[in-house]
Amino acid sequence: MALGQLFQEQEQIPFGATGLRIIRLLGAGGQGEVYAADVGGEVLALKWYYPASATKEQRAALQTLVRKGSPDERFLWPMAVVEAKGKDGFGYLMPLRPARFKGLVELMKRKVDPTFRTLATAGFHLADAFLRLHALGLCYRDISFGNVFFDPENGDVLICDNDNVAVDDGKLRGVQGTMGFMAPEIMSTGVAPSTQTDLWSLAVLLFHMFCFGHPLEGEREFVIECLDLEARRTLYGTDGLFIFHPDDVSNRPNPEAHPNPLAFWPLYPEFFRERFIQTFVKGLTSPYARTRESEWKLALIRLRDSIVYGPSGAENFFDPAEPSRDDWASGQPIQWPPRLHIGKIDIMLNSDCELFAHHVDPAKLYEFGDPVGIVAQHPTMKDLWGLKNTSSTSWTASLNGTSREVEPGRSVTMVGGTEINFGSQIGVILA
Repeated sequence: MALGQLFQEQEQIPFGATGLRIIRLLGAGGQGEVYAADVGGEVLALKWYYPASATKEQRAALQTLVRKGSPDERFLWPMAVVEAKGKDGFGYLMPLRPARFKGLVELMKRKVDPTFRTLATAGFHLADAFLRLHALGLCYRDISFGNVFFDPENGDVLICDNDNVAVDDGKLRGVQGTMGFMAPEIMSTGVAPSTQTDLWSLAVLLFHMFCFGHPLEGEREFVIECLDLEARRTLYGTDGLFIFHPDDVSNRPNPEAHPNPLAFWPLYPEFFRERFIQTFVKGLTSPYARTRESEWKLALIRLRDSIVYGPSGAENFFDPAEPSRDDWASGQPIQWPPRLHIGKIDIMLNSDCELFAHHVDPAKLYEFGDPVGIVAQHPTMKDLWGLKNTSSTSWTASLNGTSREVEPGRSVTMVGGTEINFGSQIGVILA
C-alpha cells in the first residue's frame, strides 16, 4: 500500500464531540501510518493500522493500555481508540512528539553530538521510565533505537510505539523484539518477552548510546561470511560472548570493524562498566542476574557526578578505581577539581556543578528540581571558589575542630578536609 493512502490531508473523521481533522502524514512503518491530527484544537498523533495489523487482539491490547493509563509522561501513550466509518481497521490517538526530540538513530549516525552529561541524563530517564512501566506489571517487548527519542540539549526522553506494550504474563503475543536487541533466550528458544528480556534490551540500548557498538559484535561477528538468521541466533543467543568479557578475550572488538567500542569503553569508570559486565556475562544465561533499572539509575547519576573537564575542555570521568587518568582528548594530565564525597558517591565540584536534594538527603532519592547548592566564584577574589548554599535551610561546616553555620546564600570555601552537615547527611570535601 502506498504511503499516505489511508487518509488525505484535511479529511474529517467523526470522533467524540469535536471530530478529528487530518493535518498531514508524519510517517509510516510495518504496522501502519501516523498522522498529525487536530482534535478539538489540540494537535495529537493518530496511528492507523494496516488491515493485516488491525487484529482483534491488537484492539483489545490497546483498550487495556488506554484503561490502565500512561505510567509516566515520558511515554507517548495511547489515549483513545479511534474508528472511522468507511475505513477498514482502527487507530489510536497519542501525544505528538515535539520537534526538539531526536531519534537515537540520529545519535548512532552521529547526526547529533550530545555531551556525556546529556547522555547520562537520557540514560537515567530511560531506566526510570521503564522501571515505572515494569512496576505496573507491563513489559515493553521491543526496546530499540526506533522507539526512543531524546533532547540532545538536556537529555529528556520520549518513548513511542507503546502499542507494543503488554502484560508480563508469559504469553506470546505480537512482536518479540528487534533483531540485535532481543534477549538471548528469545533468540534461542522463542520465549515470550518479559521484564527480564526488557532488561537485556535496555542494557543493549545503553551500550549503543555510550559505546556506539553492539555488546556481542566482536571478532566472532567479523569472521561470519553470511550473517543469516541461523548465524544471528548463534551470535545473539546463549552462544553469544560479551566483547569486553573480563576472562575471555576471544570476541574482542575488531579494530577495523568495531573501532568505537574500543575507543569509548576505557573512558568510563569501573563502576559503570561493571553494570554492563553484570548483564552481558552473568545475565547472558541468567535473566534474573541482569542489571536492574534501579542499579542503572544509580550508576548513571554517579556517571553524571563524576564528569570533569580536561585541558582540552573535553569531558572526562573521575574513577575512584583509577584516580590518575589523563585527558583522553589531549593525553595531558588532568587538574582534578575538589570533590564532595557523600556515602559512596564522589561529586566533582566543577565550576558548573549543582547539588540536588537527592545528593544530600537519602529520603529524597533521585529528586531533581532547584539545586540546593552550586559552585560559585568569590565576588572579589576571582581565584577563590566556594560551595554556595542555595537551599532554604542552613548547613554546618567543620574544619580542624572549628564549626560555623552556613546560612542560605552563604558559601563554604572548598578546602580539603572540610566536613559539611547538610542536615540528613554529612559530606567531606576532598582536594
